[in-house]
Amino acid sequence: MAATSLKYTDINEIPKAHSREAEGDIRCGQNSASIVQRHQLLQLARMIQENAEAMQDAIFRDYGKQKLEVVIGELSPAVSACINAANKLEEWAKPEKPVVEEWRSSWDTTIHKVPKGVAIIISPWNYPYIISLAPLVGAIAAGCPVLLKPSEHTANVSTLYAELFPKYLDTDSYAVANGAIAETTCLLDLKWGSTSVGRVVAAAAAKQLTPVTLELGSKSPVYVDAENTDIELAAKRLLWAARSTRLCVSPDYILVPREHQDAFVTAIQKAYAQFYPNGALDSTSTLTGGEVVAGGKEGAGKIEPTVVKNVSRDDPLLKGEIFGPIMPIVPVDGLEEAIKIIKSYGTPLVMHVFTESMETRDKFLYGTQSGTLVLNDRTDADRLDTVYEMPFGGQGESGYGSYLGKYSFDTFTHQKSYINVPLAAEPFLGYRYPPYTEEAYNFFAAGTFQKIPDN
Repeated sequence: MAATSLKYTDINEIPKAHSREAEGDIRCGQNSASIVQRHQLLQLARMIQENAEAMQDAIFRDYGKQKLEVVIGELSPAVSACINAANKLEEWAKPEKPVVEEWRSSWDTTIHKVPKGVAIIISPWNYPYIISLAPLVGAIAAGCPVLLKPSEHTANVSTLYAELFPKYLDTDSYAVANGAIAETTCLLDLKWGSTSVGRVVAAAAAKQLTPVTLELGSKSPVYVDAENTDIELAAKRLLWAARSTRLCVSPDYILVPREHQDAFVTAIQKAYAQFYPNGALDSTSTLTGGEVVAGGKEGAGKIEPTVVKNVSRDDPLLKGEIFGPIMPIVPVDGLEEAIKIIKSYGTPLVMHVFTESMETRDKFLYGTQSGTLVLNDRTDADRLDTVYEMPFGGQGESGYGSYLGKYSFDTFTHQKSYINVPLAAEPFLGYRYPPYTEEAYNFFAAGTFQKIPDN
């Protein structure tokens, strides 16, 4: 993997780019469902299609991501998102007529979808394409100009963004700002990234009354209801998940009833032998107090998928997001202890539960909080980013707001209320003027004393 020196954006150019986009925002707001947005969405799709090989090569040079994983989890979902948004733009942007009280029925009341303004998208290194492009699709659809700040830790990808954007997209509306702390400070006067920094982002945005959508990290848990699921299938799906733990929703730890831990480990080892026929390391690692039961080899800046059993609550593996191919198995004495442990880590971005029991499902669905609850599989970009009808976002510690499909459009759209009270409504409104009469009081008090349903 060849190192690339990322050319940082001149700090003096960043405010100029913002000014150009702010002027463009006024034009967009006049026709937010125009052919312009559709054209830009299709141009973004063409950018990805026509440069797919270069995009795959760039991310491979940054950190060795295989091209199959790139198309499954990043490029294909991004192209689909562009086309889906372009096809549904008119539907999404159509003004809505709210249902109003009967006495206001003659009023012209309309909710117009208008862009919120210039958007800044700060994306991380782990999925530098889809986590940049999915919100970008929503912003374009909404009519918001965008400054994209990709991660400096993926220098090849970020360099490619800077090269491709002006070739395909309107340069007055969409720009890339590359750099590190100084350049990001110029954008937001802060750094970016984790939950702790997310608080700083929100605080800084509050000073400017700027709306923010935060997708943050979390320790995403897995609970394996061993008595009510196929252990071998659960093991296979979870081991497959270990290949891509750079994803912010990757399982961070697995909770298994204590009496079923050994059976689950055996199933993991069986799947491991199928996936990775070579190698396993002994349990001498100092990283954890648990026992390494599969994998563990490392070299050339990589570590193979590693499974560790008998991990305790105070183990280093449970202290923060792992962001690596390590699967800690935490034995628990039942479902209630599992839920207690999960709650102790705040609200995860995604929670995974393997069970066929509706009772177990309901305990997690209604008894815990998470951005998303996934049953009987793990979350991956190739899954969530193609379910356009569903929002993706965090709650509490894992962020707030959502995006994907129409929800990306909604994130970057302000619903502007429009009310036209006709002069012909004066017979009703005339009661509000002094001198106040008993007749006027009775007219307005009718709402106060209207019938309330018995139950």
